[in-house]
Amino acid sequence: MTRFWPLALLALAAPLAARESLGVYDSWAAFRDTDPQRCYAIAKAQGKVRAPAYATVSQWPGKQVRGAVHIVLSREVAAKGSVRLAVGGKRFDLVAKGRNAWAADAQGDAAIIAAMRSAAIMSVSASAMKGGRFTDRYTLAGAATAIDAATIGCAKR
Repeated sequence: MTRFWPLALLALAAPLAARESLGVYDSWAAFRDTDPQRCYAIAKAQGKVRAPAYATVSQWPGKQVRGAVHIVLSREVAAKGSVRLAVGGKRFDLVAKGRNAWAADAQGDAAIIAAMRSAAIMSVSASAMKGGRFTDRYTLAGAATAIDAATIGCAKR
C-alpha cells in the first residue's frame, strides 16, 4: 500500500469534494474532477528525481478532448532543448515549455497511448535548463486499465 502513497497525496492537492478516485491500478491511478469535468490516469516518475514528475492521460469532455498526454518533468527544459519520449521500442518527440511536455497533436497522443498499452516502461529524456541531460522513468503496469477507467469515468456523465 505504501507504493501508492504519493498518488494519495496528489489526490489531496485539490478540494476533496472536487476529486473522485476511479481506482488505483498498480503504478497508475485514475481520478475524476467535477468542475471543470476532467478524468485522467496518472503515474509518478520512478526513482530519484529533483522535483515531483508525473505522466497523465486526460479526458476533457467539455473541451472535446480525449486522450491528451501530458508530462510534468522533474526539471525545466532548456529553451531550445528537445524532449524525447521512449515507450517500449517507439520514440516520440514532444513539445515542451518549462517543466511541461506534450504531444504536438491528437495523432501523436493516440500513437503514444497505443504504445503505452503494449509496453512495460517509458522514459522521457531532455536537456535541462541548467545544463546536462536528464531522464524521468515510468512503469506502465496498470496504465491501460487506468486510462480505460478515466475514459469510462467521463463517459458516464
